[in-house]
Amino acid sequence: MALIHWEPFREIDQLQREMNRLFDGITRTTATNGERGVGVTFIPSAEIHETPEAIHLKLEIPGMEASDLNVEVTAEAVSISGERKQEAKTSEKGVTRTEFRYGQFRRVIPLSTRVQNDKVQAEYKNGVLSLTLPKAEEEKNKVVKVNIG
Repeated sequence: MALIHWEPFREIDQLQREMNRLFDGITRTTATNGERGVGVTFIPSAEIHETPEAIHLKLEIPGMEASDLNVEVTAEAVSISGERKQEAKTSEKGVTRTEFRYGQFRRVIPLSTRVQNDKVQAEYKNGVLSLTLPKAEEEKNKVVKVNIG
């Protein structure tokens, strides 16, 4: 019978990551009358892949049109915002239940290197926003001398 070394801090770390992921989507929202309340809005999940030439950023933003999205890119960060509007529904009989998330969102993602913000390419297809952010020329060829002790 093999003995398994128990590492409680690894389990605590994993639990903390799961709790962070759970609460990432729950934020304070503002009602249409201006009152603050606890509600559920969505924060798009992101995926970043870096190559020597560019940073590739994908965001899951289902249920929206490209015209409903606002993307702004600086040399150091990307800001994506928009609003998923709730459709007006009338129900004569029964109850309507929805688990969809509606409302405004804004996500600012800092970038690890400077990019050429005037040469960004964007595509929105099947609910996924894909951005290709070419790195600034000085970042592509950057070599740093490291002094050792």
